[in-house]
Amino acid sequence: MDTEQHRPLRSTVAILSRGDAAARADATPQNSRFVRVFEALAAIGIEARPVIYDETFADAVRDQLLSVDGVLVWVDPIHQGKTRADLDPLLRDVAARGPWVSAHPDVILKMGVKDVLYRTRHLGWGADTHRYDTAASFRAEFPSRLRANGPRVLKQNRGNGGQGVWKVEALSNADTMVRVLHAQRGSLPENMPLDGFLARCEPYFGWGGCIIDQAFQPRLPDGMIRCYMSGAKVAGFGHQLIKALIPPPPEGVDSPEAQPGPRIMHGPDAPQFQALRRSIEDEWTPRMVETLDIDEASLPVIWDADFLYGPTDAAGADTYVLCEINASSCFAIPEEAPAAIARTVKCRILQTQGTSSGR
Repeated sequence: MDTEQHRPLRSTVAILSRGDAAARADATPQNSRFVRVFEALAAIGIEARPVIYDETFADAVRDQLLSVDGVLVWVDPIHQGKTRADLDPLLRDVAARGPWVSAHPDVILKMGVKDVLYRTRHLGWGADTHRYDTAASFRAEFPSRLRANGPRVLKQNRGNGGQGVWKVEALSNADTMVRVLHAQRGSLPENMPLDGFLARCEPYFGWGGCIIDQAFQPRLPDGMIRCYMSGAKVAGFGHQLIKALIPPPPEGVDSPEAQPGPRIMHGPDAPQFQALRRSIEDEWTPRMVETLDIDEASLPVIWDADFLYGPTDAAGADTYVLCEINASSCFAIPEEAPAAIARTVKCRILQTQGTSSGR
């Protein structure tokens, strides 16, 4: 038997990210910010190819993606004014023609948008959460909720980098005035008429379809825990003292005191996060996929769930409140995550090959 002719073909995946024509021409695994992912995939025998996307050369990108077994996507929902409005249909078309795509746009629309906070509010990570589907319902319901329940956080359905996320407080001396603070870095608190703020938010219904309203979490200064997931398993943690939605110090928005602290990365076995790990692996993720009607095998190869500290429970233990899931472009990642990504990719390839051979 000629073993050379019967050796299995090497599996290939594309690592897709946004860039211009120059970045596309110069792209290599070695100069990519995902170099450690390339290395982890190569270590288990998977060839990964860098693919740079922009709307101006989308047809060439489509051809590249159709030539591989799978596609790993790292493209933000909003980047320098550009959205995924053209990319998502392209990825759906590619996936329908054979290669698997992670994260698939339809999976992102279920779990990687702020609406997940409302749809999964009954899980142990939930909080006081509401959804406004129209500008009219927003205007009718939000003002009374704000006055009755204290500070709120409003979030447009799709976005990143704090875009479209606001802390809103009613001013005690005027029913019609509010203090708002945008989550984007460098923002300052602003006192303004409530009607004016509601009008400012109305465009969010056009892009994302809804606005999500959560109670403000007073323990925000204790930091955010980012739980990195590969499929249904924890790949690591990151803890960061964030400054979004916290008024800047007297030194100003550009001062060192106003900058967020570094995100301290930890592996999946970090002892201080094991209670959170058990909850997300054993309870919350299984219940999330059931609630959202997601096949577990379609979970992104890398995604993260961002948690704020909630009130301590009766025993004095921490609780956690989900504030966001990132499924479109989860990066930077802990040093343990590339190997986890590679293992998950290998499983997906084997599943795809098994499905194909069973037809």
